[in-house]
Amino acid sequence: MLINLSELNTPNVYFTMTQTVLPRPIAWVLSENQDSSLNLAPFSYFNAVCSDPPLVMISIGLQDDGAHKDTLRNAFERPELVIHIASSDQLPDLNLSSATLPPGVSEVEAGNLELSDVENFRLPRLTNCKVAFMSHVHKIEQIGTHNQQHLVFAQIDTVYVSDDCVKYDSRNRLSILADRIRPLSRLGASAYASFGKVMIAKRPA
Repeated sequence: MLINLSELNTPNVYFTMTQTVLPRPIAWVLSENQDSSLNLAPFSYFNAVCSDPPLVMISIGLQDDGAHKDTLRNAFERPELVIHIASSDQLPDLNLSSATLPPGVSEVEAGNLELSDVENFRLPRLTNCKVAFMSHVHKIEQIGTHNQQHLVFAQIDTVYVSDDCVKYDSRNRLSILADRIRPLSRLGASAYASFGKVMIAKRPA
């Protein structure tokens, strides 16, 4: 089957892409609202894009009424973001944080999620996430036929990794264990995926 995206409307292009770009990592983003409450939301148009400087990119659409989503508005107004990698057992909490809540209601409080302070960073991290990127907004670009999408480039300042997910090899090189992080990933529609089999393939000379 050959699908010509130019013949589809925008929702069907979205459905096609999200069911074929698989699996997608999820950025579980904590930001600060104008009233100092904390916002938390997941985004699966997300990935690492550069190592020097260390940048990740989160693509954020608009709300149905054309307004900025809370995370995007906060990114414009306050530069700090804490981007978490959720584990598969955190799916219920992550899914709950995607709900639209009334103004002034924090997803962190609604989900009764525990927070931990981070040394030399203004915002806290989610205690039970095994990976967190303490970041600041590097640049925001607007794209799309109707300027409906914003690319938020976040520069990572420090990385938190749970001690049980880290080891050093015989050469004292840091190794982060993906099978202990058990990262949750996104598929199409309402489907998610848990971490699967690790396969090793050495690069040819």
